[in-house]
Amino acid sequence: MATSPAFATTPRVGSVSIATADSSYTAPSNVGTVLTGVAAGTRIAEVVVKCAATSAAAIVRLFLHDGTNYWLFDEVTIAAATGSSTVQQTRVSVVYNNLILPSASWSLRATTSVSQATHVTALGADL
Repeated sequence: MATSPAFATTPRVGSVSIATADSSYTAPSNVGTVLTGVAAGTRIAEVVVKCAATSAAAIVRLFLHDGTNYWLFDEVTIAAATGSSTVQQTRVSVVYNNLILPSASWSLRATTSVSQATHVTALGADL
């Protein structure tokens, strides 16, 4: 057990663009790596999902990957929207208090249920 608490030391931002639909809940094949942890651990405080164009209703699935297995962590609902010069594209932000990548072998990965350009960004810090 640690004798002193771990605090965030280095800010981290990771981002990926995903566009190919994937319906798997256990072993996705069209998956993008959003952020990979470091040896001391990485805390993710927020994940932002932003559609790059007019969006169809969809689900973005967030997985924890331990280097071998995928673990479904969360699903983010994307509403259908027709963006224009006066209407913004769909953007969803989810804040987490408990999302930790415990080591460098762990990563946060994302898939989309519908084929459309979607950007997923993780904001956090290394411990």
